[in-house]
Amino acid sequence: MKQLPANQLAGWLSDQSRPGPRLIDVREPWEFDICRIQGSESMPMSRLAQHLGSIDASRPVVCICHHGVRSLQVALLLEQRGLRDVYNLVGGVAAWAREIDRTMPTY
Repeated sequence: MKQLPANQLAGWLSDQSRPGPRLIDVREPWEFDICRIQGSESMPMSRLAQHLGSIDASRPVVCICHHGVRSLQVALLLEQRGLRDVYNLVGGVAAWAREIDRTMPTY
């Protein structure tokens, strides 16, 4: 599992020559409603078991949470399940709001 800083994720998402990753936001729905990175999908950590079968191992996955702790746990779990191209967004949406999108609501 790789650690991915917000600025590197922003560069990856803007690079049209590179296939984009699947952005999995593991926060609770109420958190996702407050703010999210465009293109991310809500997959709460508390309900992750229901979604494991829908995660394509051939596509890169970036796990996202508020500060990067829950997403780290999920990224490790995905690696244990056999996914090899898994990233944890360092600092989570808080880092994204601070470094990339200063208009993003914070909590």
